[in-house]
Amino acid sequence: MLILFCTAVVTFIITVIITKKEIPILKEKAGQNIREEGLESHYAKAGTPSMGGISIIIGTFVAALGASFFTGDTGNTLVILLVFVGFGIIGFIDDYRKVIRKQNEGLNAKQKFGLQMIVAIAFGVLFAMRSDHGTTVYFPGFDTYVDFGFLYVPFVVFAVLAMTNAVNLTDGLDGLASGVTAMVSATFAIGGLFFTQLVTDVGTAGPLFFAALCGGCLGFLVYNRNPARVFMGDTGSLALGGGLAAAAVVTKLELLLLIVGMLYVIEALSVVLQVGYFKLTHGKRIFRMAPIHHHFEKGGMKEVQVVRMFWAFTAACCIIGLIILF
Repeated sequence: MLILFCTAVVTFIITVIITKKEIPILKEKAGQNIREEGLESHYAKAGTPSMGGISIIIGTFVAALGASFFTGDTGNTLVILLVFVGFGIIGFIDDYRKVIRKQNEGLNAKQKFGLQMIVAIAFGVLFAMRSDHGTTVYFPGFDTYVDFGFLYVPFVVFAVLAMTNAVNLTDGLDGLASGVTAMVSATFAIGGLFFTQLVTDVGTAGPLFFAALCGGCLGFLVYNRNPARVFMGDTGSLALGGGLAAAAVVTKLELLLLIVGMLYVIEALSVVLQVGYFKLTHGKRIFRMAPIHHHFEKGGMKEVQVVRMFWAFTAACCIIGLIILF
């Protein structure tokens, strides 16, 4: 437990320092562009530096890798960090192209999805080959494993891609994605540590990474809370989603993400339903605006109120997740 706390603290300190240093640099070179069809209340955010997720990636990478040398689980840690950094690089390319073009479009859908698919498949195949548990998936609450066989790699790929893009969609309000991910990571760090000790031996790489990610998100939240002085951009949100999914897979708790990370699921589902219904009805909408956090803003709630409501919802999901796990 002490190693988790120390890892989180170290990441927090590193992230706070780097974020403070990067803000003036990013402000000069990477100001945020706001969608023309977006909310008017967000127009004031134009020019706020983006790509701040670089600090989360560096802080989490250094602390997680350093901690792994003390626990002896460096191999699995490097596998998780491969996905974490890989998706961060994809996000960085996307953000960089937005900055160069001075618009809100970076990589097109095919380019972004293709790169994500490559990283996800590489992770799925690599982990399936090196894992002592092979192609099995743990079902929380039932205390049982199910062997997915040849469907395991497609399952992992889907889980990684779905979580990555769900977190990306959640990153739309000051402090929302960073605050929610900090809570989700803390829950998996604590629950995952006890799970690996009491239920099965899958190593400590997952819990340690979650602890580091929690510290990184909290350190970034210092400058990302409303009114945000910096945004994480796709650089941060894609890395967070990829890292969460990879660490959950390594810890054999990927299905628990559906409960603890329920907000991510709802955010992504709101977009899928909105787009699908819009096409089927030729212009009608289910929500005032998607993702769903904008629906509440359109309804008159202040941004801070929406964020706090979603934080509270996530906290409840985290408690439920721990109850189900144990």
